[in-house]
Amino acid sequence: MTRLYFLRHGLADRSAWNGDDYSRPLTPRGKERMVREARMIAKLDLGLDIILTSPLARALQTAEIVADVLDAHELLIEDDRIEPGFDAYALADILEDYPEAESVMLVGHEPDFSLTIERLIGGGTIVCKKGSLARVDLTGMGAISGELVWLIPPKVLVK
Repeated sequence: MTRLYFLRHGLADRSAWNGDDYSRPLTPRGKERMVREARMIAKLDLGLDIILTSPLARALQTAEIVADVLDAHELLIEDDRIEPGFDAYALADILEDYPEAESVMLVGHEPDFSLTIERLIGGGTIVCKKGSLARVDLTGMGAISGELVWLIPPKVLVK
């Protein structure tokens, strides 16, 4: 069974950014909150085999913070398939590349993560707020399906 952890990037203020969206970084507050979240993620002891991140600046910064706190930089890989537009088909492709991985963290964007989780669990409405962490256990690879185990909002992770 594969455990997927969907971590939406931290706070990145669109209104205060004048550059292109690809390069939009975490805000100073977003960085500080993500460090606190990463410390809580470390306490969850997820046993990660790999951390895959969108190459967009805010997601990459989020993943780097998590990798720093977990002392797991060797697990961190940028993957263009997690850019905006990510879906269950991209996820299936990604998982084919890492058949031995049992615990995978994906760091990316909305609405992609919510829509992908909804597809994996067969429906429902999921909202991944900035900095939230969801766990989905895959139950079948043929038709890529899974079960939502939990969705932790950022306000719980920063405590």
